[in-house]
Amino acid sequence: MGISSWVGGDMGDFPIQISTRLIDRLTEDDEKVKKRTKKTKTRVPREPRLPETKVDQPQISDDSEQQKGTSTGTGWAVPPPLFMPVNQLPYSVSAELDAIRSVVKESENVVEKLRKQEKNMVQEATQKAKDLHDKEFKIPEPKPMPCSVESNAWMTCYKENTNDLTKCAPLAQNFAECARRVRQLAKPADK
Repeated sequence: MGISSWVGGDMGDFPIQISTRLIDRLTEDDEKVKKRTKKTKTRVPREPRLPETKVDQPQISDDSEQQKGTSTGTGWAVPPPLFMPVNQLPYSVSAELDAIRSVVKESENVVEKLRKQEKNMVQEATQKAKDLHDKEFKIPEPKPMPCSVESNAWMTCYKENTNDLTKCAPLAQNFAECARRVRQLAKPADK
């Protein structure tokens, strides 16, 4: 099917799969370019050249020169085998990897922004819930009892004058009058 490889880095590990179709396309492109650049020349006898070897490629014996001399027929030489360096990726794959890496980096930035936004929203929601809870369960300020001054006055009088309660009659009437006024004020509010 294809060649699988794992690539790792700062952004994590992810698989890369190179299909045989992609390899075929890349090799066909190379062959097309080579065919275009070849020019037919008259053969001039010359000394056999030693092929240049690259440092990262293994040295391979060149049997094509031997086959050229022994080939019979039209004189076409057998093309040398095509070797692709293992450690270098084709340009299109490298560009694709760079594009994937940039998308992954952007995605990580978006995730980080969303996490910060979520954290802020959680803090705001917690604060609003706390405020609502405090307002709902807040103990209201106690309202002063109406006519408390008049009530305290006649009760003190009764305690001091247990033998002669008639002295406290005007204070008791003041308290009764105050209580009547409070009841009258409360009735329209109930309606």
